[in-house]
Amino acid sequence: MSARRAPREEVSAGGIVFRRDGERTLYLLIRDSYRNWGFPKGHVEPGEAPATAALREVGEETGLEALALRGPVDTIDWDFRFRGRRIHKVCHFFLIETDDRRTAPLRAEGITACRWASFEQAEAMVSYENARAVLRRAHALLPGERDAAPARVPPAVSRPARTAATGH
Repeated sequence: MSARRAPREEVSAGGIVFRRDGERTLYLLIRDSYRNWGFPKGHVEPGEAPATAALREVGEETGLEALALRGPVDTIDWDFRFRGRRIHKVCHFFLIETDDRRTAPLRAEGITACRWASFEQAEAMVSYENARAVLRRAHALLPGERDAAPARVPPAVSRPARTAATGH
């Protein structure tokens, strides 16, 4: 009997980013190099809080700067293989609001497009069921959304300004 190697554990954080467009709420989707639509996310750095990582990753991957953290949405996990190695990933998602419309996909990280979409469009476009479930939870947190639970959106926590030295 051969010993199976334990999967590598990875922790990421990301955002369900939304903005108001008059009466409509729009959600930001990103497309990866495999043409899958989802949400901006990335690795949590050593010593970094997941909420801080979510704001950083959203800013880096989308070019958005005016980001306000509204609160946690959900934590999901999944398993996949990368270069023959099993990986177990845990991802913390946060609700993040912006007034910015313009995005700049981080092509160096494989982000090929950013797109604002209504809830219905986003739900249809998102490639993975676990991400669609996170979108539905985020949508239910927002006040005034159809079929939404009572709003429990905490006050904003803004993303720190970028510094010239680090770019973060």
